[in-house]
Amino acid sequence: MLPSKLRANIRSGNHQTHTSGLCQNYVQANLVILPKEYAFDFLLFTIRNPKSCPVVEVLEPGQFQSQYAKDSDIRTDIPMYHIYEHGELVEKKVNIEEVWRDDFVSFLIGCSFTFESQLIRGGIPLRHIEENKNVAMYTTNIQTDQAGVFGGSMVVSMRPVPDSLVQKATEITSLFPKMHGSPIHIGDPDKIGIPDIAKPDFGDYVGIREGETPMFWACGVTPQAVAQHANIPFMITHSPGCMFVTDWKNEDYLHGS
Repeated sequence: MLPSKLRANIRSGNHQTHTSGLCQNYVQANLVILPKEYAFDFLLFTIRNPKSCPVVEVLEPGQFQSQYAKDSDIRTDIPMYHIYEHGELVEKKVNIEEVWRDDFVSFLIGCSFTFESQLIRGGIPLRHIEENKNVAMYTTNIQTDQAGVFGGSMVVSMRPVPDSLVQKATEITSLFPKMHGSPIHIGDPDKIGIPDIAKPDFGDYVGIREGETPMFWACGVTPQAVAQHANIPFMITHSPGCMFVTDWKNEDYLHGS
């Protein structure tokens, strides 16, 4: 399916679930929308935390079409949005047109779903895609670098990888620095503050089998944890796993075009 078709399906309400495994040859992105008065602090936060929040694009205040997706509308083209008020998740919506404001600044942030197609091409199985589930995500004890009101814990995504392919998975994902890049941690989840690997904070658990190692990548859900910590009056994000799918091909990203 082409990204334009998927975005049309999302906009019409025909697709309201995660985008993992869809449009595998195209770059996917997380979304953060903030009032303009908080945009500089958040941009500074992304610069200080490039593993968690690698910026793909920043839209001008009030703008809602991405340069990487023709005829797109970030107010309608994500399957599910989360709305935060004073750090609390207050509503989930499939369309944010009615709450849109001209002072909203939108940040598109790199997503690990982008490198998944390259992992699959490299012969590395991804069970959450095989089972049509969302990737498992966890809040850790790794602290982000503070910028203004923004700070707090890093969120990571986890994929179990056969022991013999861990190095290969590391090498492949390191080619995608704007999509979280190489893993932030490999192995024992307790070392990064995850007490029960079977209970992700977001997404779906798919199990870790004998002969597999859990690998953890920095995750674009981090701003949601940061939003709760910052206690700012208003913020909109994507629902974990429900991404903005661009027309930008992975190959073009890899070759810098």
